[in-house]
Amino acid sequence: MEIRTLRYFLAVAREENMTRAAELLHVTQPTLSRALRSLEEELGKKLFTRHSFHISLTEEGMLLRQRAEDLLSMADKIEKEFYSLDDVSGGELFLGLAESCQIRYLARELKSLKRSCPALRYHITSGDTEQVTEKLDRGLLDFAVLCEEPDARKYDSLLFPERDIWGLILPEDDALAKKESICAADLAGLPLFTSAQGWEGDIRRWAGEDFDRLHLEGSFRLAYNASLFVREGLGYQLSFDHLVDTSPGSGLTFRPLEPRAEVRLYLIWNKYQTFTPIAARFARQLRASFGRAGDR
Repeated sequence: MEIRTLRYFLAVAREENMTRAAELLHVTQPTLSRALRSLEEELGKKLFTRHSFHISLTEEGMLLRQRAEDLLSMADKIEKEFYSLDDVSGGELFLGLAESCQIRYLARELKSLKRSCPALRYHITSGDTEQVTEKLDRGLLDFAVLCEEPDARKYDSLLFPERDIWGLILPEDDALAKKESICAADLAGLPLFTSAQGWEGDIRRWAGEDFDRLHLEGSFRLAYNASLFVREGLGYQLSFDHLVDTSPGSGLTFRPLEPRAEVRLYLIWNKYQTFTPIAARFARQLRASFGRAGDR
């Protein structure tokens, strides 16, 4: 199975049309058709269902699409890594990030590295712990940022300098906005929005015996999207401070939870990982900058 053939396959899967895919790939349609027939013969499975005006994937085709995207992401990363081995002015960094205002510290370190390595390019994906660690474990990322303590058996880590504070985001004219802080009893029966990870982790621990009185109206991976639902009066959002605009005039406000709920942020990478030169340099820089973070 050739990398080129997998690229052909993904192009057709995305376009759902042989002609458009051939144009994008700059190959003839007969060439593309032969490559895909050979792929189906090699795997012994039918990958496409041909319709009058489009092509759709079979169940086997959908499975191959998932695997092919991973394989090609890895192939592209390997290619970029080898191109950058002798590039003293830059290279490629791949990072998976949780949501936190502390990401600004990482941005500052990238800015500093960029000054001495002007050809540096970085690729950022966002997600929860499960999403980013899965990509890290598959070698698709150099570093990941988590808002929960990592498995020390698998990862090396550094602490970010500050702590994230959990609170409630709500309309500024809501009755609860008159309170200086929010306890679990205040939230009983209210429609709440937060991430699935936060709900089952930090919020469950914070609420304790009152957790069963809380109602998760909807789960969100991105805090900004959840805040739009709050603006529309659909519920209340449990989130870290500073992730969405709650400044005067924004229509929203933030109230910390009581008792106070804090979270540490971790930068992680695989133990015994072989870094590219630019990733190794970035790791050294981060150690020097974040090394005393745990004492703050």
